[in-house]
Amino acid sequence: MPITLDQIVEETREMPGEVVAELIDRIMVARHGGMEPSVAESWKTETDRRIAEIESRKVKGVPLEESLARARKIAGL
Repeated sequence: MPITLDQIVEETREMPGEVVAELIDRIMVARHGGMEPSVAESWKTETDRRIAEIESRKVKGVPLEESLARARKIAGL
């Protein structure tokens, strides 16, 4: 029986962040041929900056469920 999307998501909860990032990168490459190196580097820089802001408590993160609820509202779902 194939693994479900929910099972995949649950499995990633136990993985270190860098492993999940690698998984996402591999999926992107497999599905879309990857990302331009300059774009990937820009995203990494931005992601690192945002993580540092959260870890330093300069900004407060928004819980995932709240973020998804906002996105659904904007999308009219």
